[in-house]
Amino acid sequence: MFDKERGLYIAHCKNGALSITGKMANRHGLIAGATGTGKTVTLQVMAETFCQAGVPCFMADMKGDLSGISQAGKLSGFIEKRMPEFGIESPEFQSCPVRFFDVYGEQGHPMRATISQMGPQLLSRLLDLNETQDGVLNIVFRIADERGLLILDLKDLRAMLDYVSQHAKEYTTKYGNISSASVGAIQRALLQLENQGAEKFFGEPSFDIFDLMQTEGGKGIMNVLAADKLMMQPKLYSIFLLWLLSELYSTLPEVGDLPLPKLVFFFDEAHMLFDGSSKALLDKIEQVIRLIRSKGVGIYFITQSPTDIPENILGQLGNRVQHALRAYTPKDQKAVKTAADTFRPNPDFKTDEAIMNLETGEALVSFLDEKGAPSMVERAKILFPLSQIGAVTEGQRLDIIKQSRIYGKYDTPVDRESAFEVLMAEADRALQEQEHAEAPQPETKGKKKAGIWSKVGKAILTAITSTLATMLGTYVSDKVTGKKTKSRTSAKGRVVKNATSAATRTITKELTRDILGNLIK
Repeated sequence: MFDKERGLYIAHCKNGALSITGKMANRHGLIAGATGTGKTVTLQVMAETFCQAGVPCFMADMKGDLSGISQAGKLSGFIEKRMPEFGIESPEFQSCPVRFFDVYGEQGHPMRATISQMGPQLLSRLLDLNETQDGVLNIVFRIADERGLLILDLKDLRAMLDYVSQHAKEYTTKYGNISSASVGAIQRALLQLENQGAEKFFGEPSFDIFDLMQTEGGKGIMNVLAADKLMMQPKLYSIFLLWLLSELYSTLPEVGDLPLPKLVFFFDEAHMLFDGSSKALLDKIEQVIRLIRSKGVGIYFITQSPTDIPENILGQLGNRVQHALRAYTPKDQKAVKTAADTFRPNPDFKTDEAIMNLETGEALVSFLDEKGAPSMVERAKILFPLSQIGAVTEGQRLDIIKQSRIYGKYDTPVDRESAFEVLMAEADRALQEQEHAEAPQPETKGKKKAGIWSKVGKAILTAITSTLATMLGTYVSDKVTGKKTKSRTSAKGRVVKNATSAATRTITKELTRDILGNLIK
């Protein structure tokens, strides 16, 4: 719970209240412990405390249990037993303002991002592309930018890949080799992502991260992501969370250590974020986590053992709550030792022994002090939540969704003109032009026929003219052969020639016209 005296009050030990220092809440944290030791309740208590302080939170709800934070709690035997431990006589049960989200749009408002927002670097890490394939993907994005083509969803990206592959020779000189093998590898990787339901995540309207950073009645809104289905697709889950953090980092201004953070993230089943992730993806996650605290955002991971978190990231989690661990195998014993070594020792007890003997609702707690140094570990009791423990009904969930201020903002997908539509239209026009060019034209046949008979007519005209020239004994230019024929004539013949030349030409033209007319018909 939150109050002015104790601040972000989370737990109680023999030395008094244990609270998270407000300006250190953005230094991230870890809630760890074996199954059934109370991690989810601890998460709920911490989220409630931030809510009461006016800090909005985002929570990935793996089993539906966290949805109960939207309802006021009730007195139970468990709570009655715990009340004296905290000096509480009459708890004020209360709910938190909640918004439900779901990447698949089934149990909450959809959360979408465009391919362009994701960008080639993050998408390349998601698809686990090699250096060559990453280069081709960057070329595809560059060509799309140059042509003014929007890449909003998976079909847009597929269309661009196909276009670039078909026109590879045109871009090779400018951007380098674009192999069909690399394009094929990217297409196959996209198919795997599509099989995980990514087509519902990529698209419009894209999500506005400022919708996560709102308050209601002075309380921070709890943004609960239904992740029971999403957790079955670890790659999509990882990239979704990383995109969300990346968007926050690139959008929010630098603020340093505020009295209270702007937003707090809780990532349940955090091991799923790292299992099977490439080194490049892990490096990106580490970079975002290290830098985002200066934006006023705190990140808290919830998992079974600290060993589930990569060491470079684990070192950045200053606020720790460690529930019980079991040591049945040598591997488990090593995990206990690792967990114990992450705390500042307390001379009153041995940390590794205490971890294995903690009761449900009990934990080892160490928060950062005012100077940012980890406090000495304490064995403490975690407060009970003031909201409902357990899931809400479907009816309650639906009512909350419909009453939300953002109801209808993201619920209907939008598919505006983008790369896919533009390239398909271009392909259709090209096909129509090709079909038109290849189709036989009627006038072409007529012209071809006329051309043939014109040649025949010229040959006939040449023959007639040659015969007449021989008969009259003149020089006649043969237009076909280009030769001249010379014959001697008498003076009488020359007179005849002069008298009949005009008539000859007239007769020849009329005869040729009649012959050609009959042939062409």
